[in-house]
Amino acid sequence: MSSSPRTTATSNSGSLSGSASGSVSGSASGSATTSSISIPQTAAAGGLTITSPPQTTIAFFKLASAQPITFAWNLTSLYSTPAHLTLSAVCDNGITYPVGPTDGVIPGTQTSVVWDAWAFQQSNPASPLPQATFTLNIFDERGMGAAREPGLFSPNNALKFALYTPQAYTPIASGWTCSGCKSDALAAYTAHPAFVGIFATMLAMFLSGLAVMRHGMH
Repeated sequence: MSSSPRTTATSNSGSLSGSASGSVSGSASGSATTSSISIPQTAAAGGLTITSPPQTTIAFFKLASAQPITFAWNLTSLYSTPAHLTLSAVCDNGITYPVGPTDGVIPGTQTSVVWDAWAFQQSNPASPLPQATFTLNIFDERGMGAAREPGLFSPNNALKFALYTPQAYTPIASGWTCSGCKSDALAAYTAHPAFVGIFATMLAMFLSGLAVMRHGMH
């Protein structure tokens, strides 16, 4: 039993009219047109592939002025282009934030968005972006829960990223100290049982080697 292809319909309507006085006059009008797209049931589900940032590791982005974040992707296996895409950053605590300058909604053909997270932070003091890990959700007008279908856009949540806020610079004259550079910190490190054990082992190996060398010389 063979499966019939899925058919989606799109329509365009419009009219053109005009007139001119003088040596030439005339008018023109156009009627609505409807087109349909046949999607084979064997077609792969559509979607996207993230191209920026790289997905080899979790990308860390600084929450600071003039530090925009760019997300980019390639659309794949689409027979029917979405009307629009929605981008949202879902924090580990479950809170969702819109991504981009248009409350997260962009045309379905767009393949990148620039997010000024710092500007969002300043405009939304009641719901600030935390220093945490986020998941980027991208979905079309059918929603994040849309099922995978041949040729249609499938929701994507493959990208994870993190936001952090840099600490303010503190000069040494203003009281900055290095916690790991203090003499008491070094003393605590050298007094650690593991350090003592490693030192004793290395000393024993050195003395044993020295004894072997002396024995070989005689």
